Amino acid sequence: MKVGAMKVEINGESREIDDDAETAVELIRDGLGLTGTKLVCGGGVCGACTVHLDGRPVASCLLPATALDGHALTTVEGLGSTPEHPFQRAMMAHDGLQCGFCTPGFVMAGSAFHDRWRAENPGARPDREQVTAALSGHLCRCGAYEGIIAALQGACAGEFDEPAGAPPRVEAAAKVTGSARYTVDVTVPGMLHGLIVRSQRAHARVDRVDLVAALAAPGVSAAVDLLGEDRTVRYHGQPIAAIAASTPATARAALAVVAVGYTDLPAALDVTGAEGAPVVYTDKAQRKAAPSSAEGPPPLPTWWDGNVRGPATISLRGRRAVRMLDAAAERADPGYLAATFRTAAQAHTALEPHATLADWRADGTLTLHASTQAVAHLRDAVAARWKLDARQVHVVAEHVGGGFGAKTAMTTDTVAAVELSRAAGAPVRVVLDRAEELIDGGSRPGTRTELRMLTDGDRLTALALDTYGDGGVSIGSQVAALGAFGYGRGPRRLRDFDVVTNIAPSCPFRGPGGAPFAWAVEQGVDELAHRRGEDPIALRRRWDGNRKRHALYDTASALPRWRNRGPAASGTGRFRRGVGVAAANWFYFLDGDTRVALTVRGGRLLARCAVQDMGTGSRTVIATAVGEQFAGVDVDVEIGNSDGPHGPMSGGSRTTPSIAPAAVAAARLLREQLRQRVGGTAAGADGVRTASGVRAWPEVLTTCEGALVTGERGRDRGGFLVPFLSMDHMRIGRGMSGSVQVTEVEVDTLLGMTRVLRVWSGLAVGRIWVPRLARNQAEGSVIQGVGFALYEQRLHDPNTGEILTSNLEDYRIPGIGDTPEIDVHFYEQGWEHVPGGGIGLGEVATIAVAASVGNAVHHATGWRPTELPIRPDRVLEGLAR
Repeated sequence: MKVGAMKVEINGESREIDDDAETAVELIRDGLGLTGTKLVCGGGVCGACTVHLDGRPVASCLLPATALDGHALTTVEGLGSTPEHPFQRAMMAHDGLQCGFCTPGFVMAGSAFHDRWRAENPGARPDREQVTAALSGHLCRCGAYEGIIAALQGACAGEFDEPAGAPPRVEAAAKVTGSARYTVDVTVPGMLHGLIVRSQRAHARVDRVDLVAALAAPGVSAAVDLLGEDRTVRYHGQPIAAIAASTPATARAALAVVAVGYTDLPAALDVTGAEGAPVVYTDKAQRKAAPSSAEGPPPLPTWWDGNVRGPATISLRGRRAVRMLDAAAERADPGYLAATFRTAAQAHTALEPHATLADWRADGTLTLHASTQAVAHLRDAVAARWKLDARQVHVVAEHVGGGFGAKTAMTTDTVAAVELSRAAGAPVRVVLDRAEELIDGGSRPGTRTELRMLTDGDRLTALALDTYGDGGVSIGSQVAALGAFGYGRGPRRLRDFDVVTNIAPSCPFRGPGGAPFAWAVEQGVDELAHRRGEDPIALRRRWDGNRKRHALYDTASALPRWRNRGPAASGTGRFRRGVGVAAANWFYFLDGDTRVALTVRGGRLLARCAVQDMGTGSRTVIATAVGEQFAGVDVDVEIGNSDGPHGPMSGGSRTTPSIAPAAVAAARLLREQLRQRVGGTAAGADGVRTASGVRAWPEVLTTCEGALVTGERGRDRGGFLVPFLSMDHMRIGRGMSGSVQVTEVEVDTLLGMTRVLRVWSGLAVGRIWVPRLARNQAEGSVIQGVGFALYEQRLHDPNTGEILTSNLEDYRIPGIGDTPEIDVHFYEQGWEHVPGGGIGLGEVATIAVAASVGNAVHHATGWRPTELPIRPDRVLEGLAR
């Protein structure tokens, strides 16, 4: 309804407003077009929508639009189109951001605290606790908290009253001023708003979808059925249909009159009761169409028994391993260990939700603005589904507000937007709300791992892993399989199973399978070291053949907190401290077909690539790589458009290893062309200035593997990559990255609460292209690992299958007050054989964190946690036992 005419001072300008928005955030974003203010949670939990009302920070998602009447409103745009506030400058300098979607909210809260602090405490520097308390109502899913804390401390101390030098991140200014444009910010003339009709049953046959009343409603332009020929819903929240209307309110009203007729079917809702449960997929075709939670190639074919799929087995003398383990158990061998470990489903919940704006035009072209981790891959998937030539499809993702694996494929928001646009003959934008994001936006599968290990002390002599993945309707558990890649080559049997239920699907999450694998195996290794009375680092170093990780073990073992940690469970009193260690490795993935185009334009260089940036710094990496070859020359970078030269998906830690060497190769080729065409040795800044006078200077285009051709290392191509797997541009390189995490915790034995105090994160990933951004990525990886360890757990109603943790109050992610002190150590040797000299780090840096927390809890208390998250009730129960 209309709020009536209001008088509001907006960013210093008096305005009269007459709008029908219900909340202030809707008015600000949709009515005023000030999209720097972000809508994330809608419940006052995350702080992304923070604005100043009469100088005070408030959450605009909770504020009625009418409450603005007669007041002064300042949004992030009101702080200036250039970073003028000291806190904005500090955020840029300290790289207190990644994807940037939460950044405007932090800027508004931090700037208000800064101004108040400077007035009351001139010349003083707030401590860490004061800063985290001031920003406690704000969330950053990327985990850029360390930079944010340092930025606010520095700004309050007066260190950024004057403009600083160039920030480490190319797009930092756009993100701290709110001018960075995400898919949820994009509008086009004539755009309609799409909403999705979702199932209210966990398992049912859909007999009827009546869209007539919705189509007859004023302002509704299209309604489409999304269910397909199967006519069966298999989880609560599954998309059934979609509506497109002139406004969000009109679409919501139309959604309410859609009639769906169900015939209920028995549902499998309990992963522990798979035997005899109602079958989710009843035939081969249905099983083949099941969504996958795996990254890369589809899951290997295997057997089904009702709702249990598997085992998918990797056997390295597996029968021998089982015989050795059985014999050790029978004789009560002290080197034998058997234990069961469990992990909960962890939601991705990127702060920018899944969103797509589709514009299917009469000329047959289809333009998509999408929040995606893969503009080129999405283009190809869309073209294949709707039988279009890939040249007819254009995907744009100027900025992406996080993904973590959930946005690597074509998702339901894209399907709904495209179908609605085709039906309406108009552009349609579909944006998931936070409940939809937490229900259907993806999660890491829960797991149950049965671990058996045997050691003779010198080595791991046998290993057996049986892992049961709990991915809802998804399949593709790949946890046990990772046991083939570490701690020697002793006999081992590794079996992965999927237990399918009528719960919302899972999808790949940052190092798929890695964190649940480490949670089991790294605690097993730690327990064996404890039983032997041996230093857990020394035991790992002896078993581990990864020479790069040996260097990390040596550094970690010299840390004072490790040397002085004392025996396990030696503390007394209510608060007990402990230190734990865990190690991990991960694959070297590469998109060898990545291309970077480079040309001269107006005295500057322009680099183009169809890669995207979801906070990992793709723009900055390309600019840095090119800038090394052209010192003193400004480099513009155009990414996030599928029309550019082929770029990698932002997943599998392959982005930087692919784009950096491609950019270097293009820069070297351009230097050579400048020498040849301009003359002399004018290949740097002078050559660029001279070439700027040449009309239509041609683009230089080369590939990632082109770095090898241009003699980067002067070796044969076969020395660089072992392409034993090449699929959809992805190749696996030779060698594995390494990480070692040393974590200190404090356990409150009265309340059962665990707090992570400090983390040392050692990473062996070779060359670091942009150190501050890499450190930020590693710190964020640690934060997500802490969330996995202590807080995050997707829960569903055991009777209906409805997801209960459908908001950011009930689904808890780490906040700034949960941030430990993090020390990141890079070991940059050992990767000289690969293009660019380094590999990705975003996955290996998070895999072992939860296991290191579990081992630290055991060291503190003597009780070993086996189930994630390490909730207070579980701690108290464990201590009581």
